[in-house]
Amino acid sequence: MMPDAGLFEPEPGQESAFDAADALVVDELLACGERLGRPVVVGLCGAQGSGKSTMSARLARRLDAAGSPSAVLSLDDFYLTRAERATLGRTVHPLLETRGVPGTHDLALARSTIASLVGQQAMVAAPRFDKALDDRAAPATWQTYQAPVSVVILEGWCVGARPIPDEDLLQPINALERDEDADGTWRRHVNSVLQDDYRALFNLLDLRVLLRAPDFACVHGWRLEQEMGLARMDSQSMPVMDAPAVARFIAHYERLTRWIIADEPADLVIEIGPDRTPFAWRRGGVI
Repeated sequence: MMPDAGLFEPEPGQESAFDAADALVVDELLACGERLGRPVVVGLCGAQGSGKSTMSARLARRLDAAGSPSAVLSLDDFYLTRAERATLGRTVHPLLETRGVPGTHDLALARSTIASLVGQQAMVAAPRFDKALDDRAAPATWQTYQAPVSVVILEGWCVGARPIPDEDLLQPINALERDEDADGTWRRHVNSVLQDDYRALFNLLDLRVLLRAPDFACVHGWRLEQEMGLARMDSQSMPVMDAPAVARFIAHYERLTRWIIADEPADLVIEIGPDRTPFAWRRGGVI
């Protein structure tokens, strides 16, 4: 039986703590698949810039090498289109025009894509969202997978998140909420869809892994690094955000990110440092 916690100390053949963390997660996934006797869907959660996408790619390579073909999906790639979010901004609350929080994803598309990847004998196209354009990319650019796969990795900043207690929504947590959501309509809507609509998606997860950031303060720097790396290829692209713009952007994510760090909605919690290096792990309280 595997222990309930440990430190990431590379073993022979492992070059770094990242190798040790990847090996742990892959072992958990393969054991889960053997136990269930069917394809496994794993959720990988972590704050913006925490290394989810990079880790997912590494896990996919390990799984493929182990004879377990995988598909990597990002929750970000299921954002509603810019036009759909503009409609939400007019009909529900202006802050919903900004992508990111629960309520700004196409959950039906996410569920159907996962179902196809684990249940069809066909090539399956996975949507892609162009953050530089702030809109869904053309279908011709979507990645395709030969289904069925053995493992679907769904990574995202709020994957598996649980609703925030209602009493914790009363007071604004930052200037954005104070000035643009004074009556709490936006944050209550986000919490409501997390309770209902997102639960149906997250119930598909067989294993939940959390890359737990040290604190929210790290997220601004991580997200700014991401922004600098986004490619702006044509005149339709959104302008690169500077530090103040990034600060405003991640303010939309702050409440739920802080809650996830505290709540730890995962079967496996991986602690990472300010440089994103994993240093410890433990089993979480999600069954």
